[in-house]
Amino acid sequence: MSGPAAKKRPEVPDGKTRYLTTRQKEPTEKGYIGYDTIWESFQKEAKYETPKQP
Repeated sequence: MSGPAAKKRPEVPDGKTRYLTTRQKEPTEKGYIGYDTIWESFQKEAKYETPKQP
């Protein structure tokens, strides 16, 4: 039998949707591979204008 072989997982391409992007993180010492989640803004921010004085 062969010795302990280092398992290498394939690179996963970035997942892109309208408001969400996911990227694969680097594996940890234990081999866990996580994902970064990046959210785009759902709404636009309007510039605040002070109300007129009566």
